[in-house]
Amino acid sequence: MTQATPTNHKGNISHRHLLLLGIALIVSGVIISTYTDEATANRPELSDAASRPDAPLGDTIDLSDSTSAAFAADGASIPQQTSYPAAAGGEWQTVKVKRGDNLSLIFSRLGISPQSLYNILTLGDETKTLKRIRPGQVIKVELAEQSQLLELLYEIDPVHSLRVWQNGDDYESKLIERPVQHRAEHTSGVITSSLFEAAQQAGMSDRMTMELAGIFGWDIDFALDIRDGDSFSVIYDDIYVDGKRLRHGDILAAEFINQGTAYRAVRYTDANGHSDYYSPDGKSMRKAFLRTPVQFSRISSYFSTARYHPILNRIRAHKGVDYAAPIGTPVKATGDGKVVFVGRRGGYGNAIELQHGARYSTLYGHLSRFARGLHRGAHVHQGQIIGYVGMTGLATGPHLHYEFRIDGVHRNPLKVKFPDAAPISAKYKQDFMITSRRFLAQLEAIDGTSSVALNDR
Repeated sequence: MTQATPTNHKGNISHRHLLLLGIALIVSGVIISTYTDEATANRPELSDAASRPDAPLGDTIDLSDSTSAAFAADGASIPQQTSYPAAAGGEWQTVKVKRGDNLSLIFSRLGISPQSLYNILTLGDETKTLKRIRPGQVIKVELAEQSQLLELLYEIDPVHSLRVWQNGDDYESKLIERPVQHRAEHTSGVITSSLFEAAQQAGMSDRMTMELAGIFGWDIDFALDIRDGDSFSVIYDDIYVDGKRLRHGDILAAEFINQGTAYRAVRYTDANGHSDYYSPDGKSMRKAFLRTPVQFSRISSYFSTARYHPILNRIRAHKGVDYAAPIGTPVKATGDGKVVFVGRRGGYGNAIELQHGARYSTLYGHLSRFARGLHRGAHVHQGQIIGYVGMTGLATGPHLHYEFRIDGVHRNPLKVKFPDAAPISAKYKQDFMITSRRFLAQLEAIDGTSSVALNDR
């Protein structure tokens, strides 16, 4: 009897189980792969967001250690972590105005629409200053998507700024003024060579020096009268913004000692905002005429009834004063008046004659040229530039010939007594005297040439 071979049920079951297990694993892998792909597709920050500069704003890309390791294994560089601002906000840009720039060109470079430019410039007087931007100034703009202008900041000067912002479909603007502080300070000096040099050593700006000469210019001829040893003391306003000095302000009070004679002046501003300089007793420092028509030049020929003329070679009256100065030096009208002659006049060369009221007239000769727009019948103001020094006509060198007449008679402009301007108004006299006494006490206290703070105003 043949014996039957026993069946190995255990082995058959194992092979079957292995086959089924393999099929199950394959199906599971397909499902997991499909799920992972869909999840990745729905998360742009883990797909292509890191490679797109215009990726949706608002999220921060987070690269985990495993992701970094994967990049490193492939030999690729590891992307840096990048943050994007919120979509609702904007991005600030700073623009420095270049030579030849205007707001239209700047907006065009930034992609801002011409309609926004028009809407801003037509807001009113405040935004008209944007039409006068200058090289070196700074404009800050906040832009949203598609270069939509949200806000603009423009610093007009260290004190004034302009803010423009979007409000709905329109724009609004506001002029912002930073608080300014005033401090009264003083300085003094002694002249050893020139007023400019002494003033510079005393820490005064050129503008302040010219203002000092202008205050006393009706009483002192700064081309003729200045001597070594003359001295000055000045109380002036210093202007500060945010604790930093911005610039020198106006002279508040001053003393000038010329050849032993002391001249003092106090600045006073009345209730109407009008400011002027007065002597301590309230008389105006201004006169009807300036003492000299040019600044800081030397006198080359004085007023004389008998002077040898260098060109005509004969004795001839010199009915004026000659001020030697470089060609092109500005010539100022010594008083308010009307132009009665402008043009060529014999030996005077290019000349201007001014009539000052009924009794006074002045003449300016040997000019190189006239101020633009000057014509017969034009009215000029005291200190206004009317021409420029030259050597036209009978002149051996560049200089200004200046004549002063009263009722048609030539008078020596260096010695004639000028009529005074109106004194301080009676209704301000008491208040002025209080101001005057305070400044006089401070002037008397000044000693030395260093600038020190006196008081805050």
